Amino acid sequence: MANTTSGTTTFDKTFSIDEIIEEAYERIGMQGVSGNQLRQARRSLNIMFQEWGNRGLHYWEVANNSITLVDGQSVYTMYRSTSDGTSDATAVYGVDDVLEASYRNSSSVDTPLTKINRSTYQALSNKTSEGQPTQYFVQRFIDKVTITLYLTPGTSEAGNFLNYYYVKRIQDVGDYTNATDVPYRFVPCMASGLAFYLSQKFNPQMTQQMKLLYEDELQRALQEDGSSSSSFITPKTYYPNI
Repeated sequence: MANTTSGTTTFDKTFSIDEIIEEAYERIGMQGVSGNQLRQARRSLNIMFQEWGNRGLHYWEVANNSITLVDGQSVYTMYRSTSDGTSDATAVYGVDDVLEASYRNSSSVDTPLTKINRSTYQALSNKTSEGQPTQYFVQRFIDKVTITLYLTPGTSEAGNFLNYYYVKRIQDVGDYTNATDVPYRFVPCMASGLAFYLSQKFNPQMTQQMKLLYEDELQRALQEDGSSSSSFITPKTYYPNI
């Protein structure tokens, strides 16, 4: 009689924080850890997730949101942490950066906005001019991210929307029984990365080896991350002078 498969694909969600920590410690030759060692590992895992924010765009953390425009208001704020800002239920938290934005009218028709840098925004002569926004400037602070619109929405634009895609922060580890806020493809590099971090504290002789394994697995996961699209290559035609 042939063996059957499990019929499930939930390993990444049933793989809890304490199991990741146990796996990482085993890789550096430690078993039966508890107490402060568990707390140290959880702290290291949180630090590693923050370091992943420096590794480029993580597509599973891209989200979409809309902000209602207010007459005469050009600056709109999102918060990096749930402990920052206000308790306003409409506030957006965990924002790391804004990727792209558009002006959405009452008929849900979008007009793309151009993202500009600080120098370009500073060069605008009249920043209080009102009208339909055409450009936006993003500032990333310690506790918040702001979008500054140009033109400033007026009475005709008030009640319409700024629709934007933004990068969310990876959620904190939290309780040991939690699952992680990462897709299944990143489970291998998450375990090897935590082993690398812990080796620096408990087994420095293995640090270089753990680092090589971690970087290799992380690179493969980053290459697989993303959204594929069609590509078209058209050869350029040259007409030499005769």
